[in-house]
Amino acid sequence: MSLRVTGLRAEHHRDPIGIGTATPRLSWRVEAAGPEWVQTGYEIAVHGIDDTEFVSGRVASAEQVLVSWPAAALASRERRLVRVRVWGVGADEPSPWSDELAVEAGLLRPGDWTATMIGARLPVPDDADAPAVLLRRGFDLPAPVVSARLYVTAHGVYEIELNGRTVGDEVLAPGWTSYHHRLRYQTFDVTGHLTEGANAVGAWLADGWFRGRLGFRGGRRAVYGDHTGLLAQLEVRCADGSTHVIGSDDRWRSASGPVTATGLYDGERHDARREPPGWSAPGFDDAGWSPVDAVPLDTARLVAPDGPPVRRTETLRPVAVTTAPSGATVLDFGQNVTGRLRIRVRGEAGDTVVLRHAEVLQDQELYVRPLRDAEARDEYVLRGGDTEEWEPRFTVHGFRYAEVTGWPGDLRDGDVEAVVCHTDMVRTGWFSCSDPLLERLHENVVWSLRGNFLDVPTDCPQRDERLGWTGDLAVFAPTAGFLFDCAGLLTSWLADLAAEQAEHGTVPFYVPWLELLGPPEPAAVWGDAAVVAPDVLHARFGDADVLRAQYPSMTAWVDQVAALSGEHRLWDTGFQFGDWLDPAAPPEQPAAARTDPHLVATAAHADSARRLAGIAAVLGEEADHARYNAHAVAVVEAFNDEFVTPSGRLASDAQTAYALALTSGLLVKAEQRERAGRRLVELVRAEGYHVGTGFAGTPLICDALSSVGADDTAYHLLQQRECPSWLYPITMGATTMWERWDSMLPDGTVNPGDMTSFNHYAFGAIADWLHRRVAGLAPAEPGYRRVAVRPRPGGGLTRAEAVHDSPYGRIRVAWRRSGGLLHVDVTLPPGVSATVELPAADPVEVGSGEHAFTCPFRDAGDDPAPVPVVHPFAPDANDTPRSTKSEARS
Repeated sequence: MSLRVTGLRAEHHRDPIGIGTATPRLSWRVEAAGPEWVQTGYEIAVHGIDDTEFVSGRVASAEQVLVSWPAAALASRERRLVRVRVWGVGADEPSPWSDELAVEAGLLRPGDWTATMIGARLPVPDDADAPAVLLRRGFDLPAPVVSARLYVTAHGVYEIELNGRTVGDEVLAPGWTSYHHRLRYQTFDVTGHLTEGANAVGAWLADGWFRGRLGFRGGRRAVYGDHTGLLAQLEVRCADGSTHVIGSDDRWRSASGPVTATGLYDGERHDARREPPGWSAPGFDDAGWSPVDAVPLDTARLVAPDGPPVRRTETLRPVAVTTAPSGATVLDFGQNVTGRLRIRVRGEAGDTVVLRHAEVLQDQELYVRPLRDAEARDEYVLRGGDTEEWEPRFTVHGFRYAEVTGWPGDLRDGDVEAVVCHTDMVRTGWFSCSDPLLERLHENVVWSLRGNFLDVPTDCPQRDERLGWTGDLAVFAPTAGFLFDCAGLLTSWLADLAAEQAEHGTVPFYVPWLELLGPPEPAAVWGDAAVVAPDVLHARFGDADVLRAQYPSMTAWVDQVAALSGEHRLWDTGFQFGDWLDPAAPPEQPAAARTDPHLVATAAHADSARRLAGIAAVLGEEADHARYNAHAVAVVEAFNDEFVTPSGRLASDAQTAYALALTSGLLVKAEQRERAGRRLVELVRAEGYHVGTGFAGTPLICDALSSVGADDTAYHLLQQRECPSWLYPITMGATTMWERWDSMLPDGTVNPGDMTSFNHYAFGAIADWLHRRVAGLAPAEPGYRRVAVRPRPGGGLTRAEAVHDSPYGRIRVAWRRSGGLLHVDVTLPPGVSATVELPAADPVEVGSGEHAFTCPFRDAGDDPAPVPVVHPFAPDANDTPRSTKSEARS
């Protein structure tokens, strides 16, 4: 293979058009001619449309991820072509130049916008889903089009058309941000959509998150405003040298359309008889349409996207079609997804097809109680005549099953398919092993991420909630960062988190924030997302700029909790979620965990303070580094004084308490760690290798066991099939992660709790342990520039493999067992090195290329699993807990 540069990117964009930074960082990968290749230099050439070119000259550097922009800053709308070439160790000649990457800025200044946001002059219901409205305008162009850009956004959600053709493939654009602070706009190259002479632009506009119903307990409408609006600015350059700006203004017209009601929770109703033919094409007579009204908009709030939009990413055919006892037709798509249905139907005008959605069946019928107040119902009224194809525009549902009623004639194969929708992130991580149940578990994690990363990282995609809960993301971020390139999505979400935090004085429970539970108040783990998520983005993607951008948010959070903790350094006041959804908690008391919530809070605070100290060091904030490091040490001391006996027993004798203490560096003495490790193993065994953790403990429990040499116990816990366990849902047919360990009971009925989602990614955080410990692929430096290869086979597995497409290229670790030997294969791309540490072997340092290792190995999992025995706790002399505030509270 010859040396060449590939995968040139700007920031976190696959297609950097309309980007929001004037100095985008550049990243590239290298395909090297041989192993152990190391980059020693690079050169960047930036070509302007005026044929000027900046060439950096050879820069002595091994950097190739998020490298600083070398040329003059981009102006609004400016487009430049970028190339890169590199040098390796000992090479006098560089690689060939890479393929060119076109980088184009969006509208970078508020004053670049000359269009006016407009809305339809039509009545809307106060307490029901409103219809989608149509907006249009015709215009003429004097000559063939050389280039055209459309900049567009909305208060609400939109689809836009030019000359009868849909522009782009986004779903629910412009997405959901904290609209009071930030409103995303999109940029489209529409050169091929326009023609000399008559043209027309038309848009669909619906409530979406802006004015639609959001939240539980009845929710709220019009959270961000009473009036939807469209902002569109079409800029055209013609062959005669003329330029034209067609912006949304008072020359547009509005009308009602075929979408007579639409909402994110309740679904969409489309009456095809009301479709005005050719309404977005030139020559349409809109004289009967209504004028539009100007809608106030502060253009300083407009921002370009940081990552990809929501798109249709896959379609699924039903795997089974049955008739329910009620007589309804029920389709099973074999997979719980987020999206909607696409139908192909033929019938008489006025025939109405009704589509209802649910995640599960009970008694062979669609079971909708877990949806609470979300109707999840779509209706299509036929226009009549030829076969009609329809898919809702402005709603999505979480479902595996769909009920179809009102279908004219027989339902044929191919008439209905599920359209999967989520943020269009690139898949970057894979795992496989010799246990099909573990492979299904991992696949369930992937599907739950796909179903819930829908512009914001939501908790669930189906019921009347779908909010960006911070705690869910905090525990799941490492898994997400391995599986998908979610850097852009999470960078945007964190900007909203910081904006909401600055307004409300604390990190809200969910972002974007809307008041459903009273004003925001600080809560451990949930609020710690402000520190954990940027730290993970830096670790997994090598992005230090996100640390700088979020630094005020991180310091504000840690400082706020430090003030709440006071001089005694214990966070023992106020509301806490604690170890949310501990399996021992009653269905209607999800916070009633076995671990003291203030132990959880203090442990989380120590972890965030320690993380922030490290982040301050990365950013060169030396005074902050020293201050937060000292504070973390003080919190650890306070934790020990309050919650830990001299020998290492914890005041809360529960799995989560020990997992937190062992993985967060909270046990100062080696003998405390040894005793705590033994006690954790005893607890897991005493509970029959069943999971005994909720949100706070589940991501840590297997790592805690591994940290004390109890990998065999961790494997027994992982491979337990009885409830509560990771594999129990799979034995019950789960295809996504569940919110509760027992969302479905062993008898096939649904958990009676009010919160019972079958698509919740939080407990899928275990996948990070599968990647790092089972397969053995872990980041050791930011962006996977160095990796730790440390597989620890067990559980009777005979093989395992993890593959990750890092910013530098594809990394692969695979092992297999045979004849008492462990064979490990490691593949590293140029720019990446690894420390390989096999069981009972000295560490080995390796560079890029393919490497093979072999060592003797015997798996304790080959022996029969020990029979769980409940061991009465026999305290050591120092094991009697001192009288603590925690015990006084209990």
